[in-house]
Amino acid sequence: MPRRLATDPTATTSGPRAASAWRRRLRDELRVVRELPWRETRDPWSVLVSEVMLQQTQVARVIPAYSAFLASYPSPASCAVATRASVIRSWEGLGYHRRAVSLHESAKRIVNDHEGRVPTSLDELLALPGVGPYTARAVMAFAFEADVAVVDTNVARVLARAVRGEALTATAAQQVADEMLTAGRAWTHNQAMIDLGAIWCRTTPECPGCPLRSSCRWARSGFKAPDPARSSAGTARAQPSFTGSNREARGVMLAAARRGAITPTVLESLADVLGHDRRDRAIEGLLADGLLRRRGASLVLA
Repeated sequence: MPRRLATDPTATTSGPRAASAWRRRLRDELRVVRELPWRETRDPWSVLVSEVMLQQTQVARVIPAYSAFLASYPSPASCAVATRASVIRSWEGLGYHRRAVSLHESAKRIVNDHEGRVPTSLDELLALPGVGPYTARAVMAFAFEADVAVVDTNVARVLARAVRGEALTATAAQQVADEMLTAGRAWTHNQAMIDLGAIWCRTTPECPGCPLRSSCRWARSGFKAPDPARSSAGTARAQPSFTGSNREARGVMLAAARRGAITPTVLESLADVLGHDRRDRAIEGLLADGLLRRRGASLVLA
């Protein structure tokens, strides 16, 4: 790794002095780049919906689904009184339909336990179905502008490559993210960090034009192998092929259920498409997850 000057703010890897230098750099050089519909609101329910939708789903697919879902369910109360089947129908095109069920259950929990208002504390948010550490902190930062740092796959890459220049555990990544946050700037800071990872510090990085290019520890090492992000917790990994997967089979089954009851005749036609084994595994999983239910000899949305 090249020798650094004593005045270089990235000369040390940790400690209050290094954290302070990085906070100044991030405050001065990072900007929110992308205009996204959920960034136009501080409504906690809208933010929660967007964050659940964005789990394992690309932004371009979420944008139209987000607007359509909120048009149908603009509040936790409106979602809570809806049937599970109608919520699943509103999830069309997003995949990972367990998220729709979890969001529906969260809406009911919010109505029953929190008087219809999305809770503000980390512990209460984590108690909602399908809400993990990232989603809980994202709601706190993006809806309530609380001073919490969020670490998604984009941010984890930035922290590992640019800030520390080394692979990070999930705990270490969150600790570094917390150290980088300037009080009172949680919304802007976190959105800008996410944009940095989404636009430049991608799985295959696009370093030209990156606002942190001159201070990135990995770049200053000459991009020494291995890439720190490759073995860091929480960073993106290549997903297995969708074609031929159980996810594809589940999607085909749910698409059929949205069109109407899956009768024995429809089941046989689906076996022609998926094969009997893959069709049956998908049915078993969808029944277990509560996404489908039996109605006589047919299957329908739960």
